[in-house]
Amino acid sequence: MGDRSGHPRRLVPLALGLVILPLGVVLLGQDAPPVAPLRGATSLAAAGDAAQAWEARVEDLSRAGRLRLVSSLEDTMLEGRVHDRLDQYAGQARIVGGQVLRQRSASGVETVFGRLYPDDLGIALAPVLSAEDAVGRLRAVAGTEASPPVAGPPELVVLPLDDGSYRLAWLFQAALAHDVMAVYLDARTGNELRRYSLIETQAAVGVGTGVLGDRKKLATRSLSGAFFTEDRLRPAPLVTYDMKGDPQRTDFVLSLLGGAKFTQADVAADTDNVWTDGAVVDAHAWVAATYDYYAARFNRRGFDGANTRPMRVIVHPVSRDPAVWQVPGVFSRFVMNAFWCPICGGDNGGAMVFGEGLNREFTSAGQYVNYFSAGLDVVAHEYSHAVTSYSADLVYFQESGALNESFSDIMGIAVEHYAAATGRRTQPGNYLLGEDVFTAADRFARTATRSASNPMGWGQPSHYDARYKGGDDSGGVHINSGISNHVYYLAIEGGTNGYSGLNVQGVGGPNREQIERIFYRGFTTYLTNNPTFADARRATLQAARDLYGESSPAFRAVREAWTAGGVN
Repeated sequence: MGDRSGHPRRLVPLALGLVILPLGVVLLGQDAPPVAPLRGATSLAAAGDAAQAWEARVEDLSRAGRLRLVSSLEDTMLEGRVHDRLDQYAGQARIVGGQVLRQRSASGVETVFGRLYPDDLGIALAPVLSAEDAVGRLRAVAGTEASPPVAGPPELVVLPLDDGSYRLAWLFQAALAHDVMAVYLDARTGNELRRYSLIETQAAVGVGTGVLGDRKKLATRSLSGAFFTEDRLRPAPLVTYDMKGDPQRTDFVLSLLGGAKFTQADVAADTDNVWTDGAVVDAHAWVAATYDYYAARFNRRGFDGANTRPMRVIVHPVSRDPAVWQVPGVFSRFVMNAFWCPICGGDNGGAMVFGEGLNREFTSAGQYVNYFSAGLDVVAHEYSHAVTSYSADLVYFQESGALNESFSDIMGIAVEHYAAATGRRTQPGNYLLGEDVFTAADRFARTATRSASNPMGWGQPSHYDARYKGGDDSGGVHINSGISNHVYYLAIEGGTNGYSGLNVQGVGGPNREQIERIFYRGFTTYLTNNPTFADARRATLQAARDLYGESSPAFRAVREAWTAGGVN
């Protein structure tokens, strides 16, 4: 929820098909407008015959090794469809953001989305700096004598830069300055090209009381006369760990200080299966509720869709003792934050961490800050970052990072409404984010951190022309997410975009499932790992076309909402 970032949990699918027109424009099927080149790249978006016409080109690129299959997944929403994702390579270097996504059926290729970079990038593809030497350079960049912990060897990549040039680079995932970072080092000079955080911030059945006093059922495990927060009812492993306020132990099991595995002693425990630690109760129950939502709504099984990845949840990463807050990195990560770290957890399998919040005598920006696990939308937000890691793997930078944040916000809102409708949550759903964690401490402050219905009221843009263009917040990932959040809201509820003045006819609250399914399908299926807002428009419109047809109210609502937000 707070300052977070993400990228490298790499899971990807196969190839696609389109017709490339002069000047790098690609023919889109149906009524979609052409796509302009982006920084030397060609954006691909095609359906029907236009998609099938591209198949031979994809096969040529595949045979030449320039497109390489990363994953091929069965469609969980439309029977008989398969989605392939291919990464683009230049020599042996993966091109960051170069991907092709193909949807296949028994009839052939149905759709093609993606972005391809030119054959000739104008750079040498053999590194001057070896992988071993790059590790030494990383140590210099980190300002340490010892090598910082890294998640495996560096990857050789081509990094497209904002000025349209390209650099051959070594990509590290490393623990630096109390954070987990993606670091790109020039493979010729060793100079740092870019860095950003990878931390994407914010069988027995027991009963427990949550932070807000509500009662919940918990799936637990009985062992040696005690009960542990190990969910044996769901196919994907779900374990909630209680770090008991020890930031050093938290750092250790997150691998930020070299790596270690969780032990049974780290698992939250209770003697009678009647749980009173609200932070533990909420974290364990809300992750389970989010898993159930994804399974019921989208037939998605766990983070990776196959129930194979563990769902690790961490609470009480630090105590509420203000003296501990002076330790570097503790306050920003473990007190005032919730985050998903895709390469943390001992075996680099990922973990969700929910911050401790503040004692009632302290406030932040005029707000009281509760345990972060108290917010169902906060928990669902972090869970959804994990889903993104195992699907589109959106780079946590600039527009792609804003879309990453927005998808988590949208799913957090959706899970809240679903939980209210199914009786899992007593409060009604709404379009605020974090309202159960951040509450107003004085009359000048607002409750919550963001609002999809009124992003401008919380300091976010609702229109693309008003987007933040600076370098803070990894290029505005927590700021510009308001644009697509508001698109989602208008597609359901309808109304007028306050910036453009354009009206949208939404599908209405009773039909919100349609828009949830469209945004889920669009973001997880049709986005490459470095998309723009325009790519998100095309992706969600194709999802609406797949599920409900072009003449449907849902398709019209999504199209009108993006247009009202200045995304064309």
